[in-house]
Amino acid sequence: MNMNEATHLDTASLRGIMRMDVDMSRYTSWRAGGHVERMYQPADLADLVCFLKTLPANEPLLPVGLGSNLLVRDGGLRGTVLLLHAALTELRLEQDGTIYAQAGVPGAKLARFAAKHNLRGAEFFAGIPGTVGGMLAMNAGCYGSETWNVADKVQVFDFIEYFTIREPREYEIGYRHLRRKAGADAHEIFVGAWFKLEPGDGEVSRKEIKSLLGKRISSQPLNLPNAGSVFRNPPGDHAARLIEASGLKGKKTGGAQVSEKHANFIVNLGGATAADIEDLIHEVQSVVQQKTGITLHPEVRIVGEYK
Repeated sequence: MNMNEATHLDTASLRGIMRMDVDMSRYTSWRAGGHVERMYQPADLADLVCFLKTLPANEPLLPVGLGSNLLVRDGGLRGTVLLLHAALTELRLEQDGTIYAQAGVPGAKLARFAAKHNLRGAEFFAGIPGTVGGMLAMNAGCYGSETWNVADKVQVFDFIEYFTIREPREYEIGYRHLRRKAGADAHEIFVGAWFKLEPGDGEVSRKEIKSLLGKRISSQPLNLPNAGSVFRNPPGDHAARLIEASGLKGKKTGGAQVSEKHANFIVNLGGATAADIEDLIHEVQSVVQQKTGITLHPEVRIVGEYK
């Protein structure tokens, strides 16, 4: 059997798709990286829960949405990737006026849905190339707004109580940073969230979304595989300015390049390995540190083993 082919699980209670030895370059926006042992694409939330209940508690798990903030090293990844963007897609307006969105809903879809219902405050999601689960996990943001500014409560799955509703006060929330407060050690997966937005004018919101998308297209190298902003902005400054001031714009390592359009982006020119990209990340950090004294911290997640 070709282990890369999709196979439906035989277990009667499961309706999803299991793949073995999957090339993760197909599922990350950098289009680079190694293989994962297993990938499971659930049919829906109920199916995801059924699948998770079959796993041992120590099984390494990596939830993936659009793979837009992720680099898998060339040596691959042990455990199971949960592919959620085509599975956890429920999006609805609740009676209390909040919007419930499951973890696989793309940011742009959430922004448009809010505008359709004349709610404002979600427009910035259109500028984030990710899904709700990832945006919650890293407190993603752009143009001065962040995910947890509008997250009213979240729905998580753990291996103890299964479904739990948590509030923002249960987390330490920072710039591109999120973690449970002290004393919490259970492994959890974001499966959904409720967003509290303000009443607004849908037409105004749609114009703002269009404007934000226009800015993104004009300022970012969207014609080449990339993972969005590579580094967090240091306090009072911008990573792109520091990288450009350090003479690194256009710098290449193998098939990876610091974008000539936006210095805080690393693009795959074609055939870049994960090692090319990671080496370039480290070189940018080193040179910026030497020339400016400022340490840049990556906001992309790097996982897996070296080849």
